Amino acid sequence: MHMQTRRNRPRLAVTAAAAAALGAGALTIASAAPVHAEAGCQVDYTIASEWGGGFQANVAITAGEAIDGWEIAWEFPAGTAVSSAWNVDWSQTGTAFTGSDVGWNAAVESGQTREVFGFIGSGTGAEPASITVNGDLCDGQAEPTEEPTDEPTEEPTDPPAGPVAIMPLGDSITGSPGCWRGNLWELLDGAGYEVDFVGSLSQACNPAGSDPDHEGHGGYLVTQSVANGDVHSWLTQNTPDVLLLHFATNDVWSSLPPSQILAAFTQIVEDLRDLNPDAIVLVAQIIPLEPENCGDCPQRAIDFNAAIPAWAAGITTAQSPVVVVDQWTGFDPAVDTYDGVHPDEDGYVKIAANWFAALEDVL
Repeated sequence: MHMQTRRNRPRLAVTAAAAAALGAGALTIASAAPVHAEAGCQVDYTIASEWGGGFQANVAITAGEAIDGWEIAWEFPAGTAVSSAWNVDWSQTGTAFTGSDVGWNAAVESGQTREVFGFIGSGTGAEPASITVNGDLCDGQAEPTEEPTDEPTEEPTDPPAGPVAIMPLGDSITGSPGCWRGNLWELLDGAGYEVDFVGSLSQACNPAGSDPDHEGHGGYLVTQSVANGDVHSWLTQNTPDVLLLHFATNDVWSSLPPSQILAAFTQIVEDLRDLNPDAIVLVAQIIPLEPENCGDCPQRAIDFNAAIPAWAAGITTAQSPVVVVDQWTGFDPAVDTYDGVHPDEDGYVKIAANWFAALEDVL
């Protein structure tokens, strides 16, 4: 499906002899000229939007040769610091930042472009210097060269006539009190995307003016909601172009096996494709589940999340892709929830940032 394009934003591209990338964020800076090294992969450090004293950045890599494991390092300008990051093991000492893969995102195939992590930072968001990947410096100044190609040039396509319909679907993590939707709306709106949140429920979230519509039903199990026809009804009433699915917390809490939960996910995807064959599904590996009265819940959530990638790979299609969004990594229940289950303001920021990074690939 073709979707609304974003407003032009500056992007810093770095070509390296090794492979790695930075990849999820938002901040507006002065346009930076592409920076290239002699050969190898390309690292994209994208500043998508900014706010007073802070920014969000995306990092992606295009590998010249396949790699399996990356570590990236750079020097920030003075006064710039990472406050939170996802999909990366990271540290910062002074202006020196280092980040490495977290296992599942270690591989980048030859010729593949892959967003590998994102972060929220304080400061101006100016691009870093002395970027290295696996120890190789990748901030040379050589101009890129165009390789001749016999492949036909794709014809430009027109953007859709209206906004992209996005349905946040889930339980209380998505609905009350899960107000990450306001943060996500702000990121999308600030980046220039034309979107419409859809759903039978309406609940205002900060900031004022964000789209309140959603299908976040507190206390619901996805297995029951599919079996009794609720989800099919919601999809029929407000059929989305993009589905944001974080809907298994209560099922995991109830000790239902991953296979049963994923069977419900399969039915959701099939029902949505019947209504919209081009629909895109972004499915979350759920945030940690650590309530005081459920000692087994943390491991159950880990086991469920581990089963999601293989399920998604088996059901995705070119016309209607199913994309896994890691909402687990970097989410700390002690800081990002108020009860070990439900996100607080810090949690909203992280959840919204992860959704936003994934949506940028499809909008």
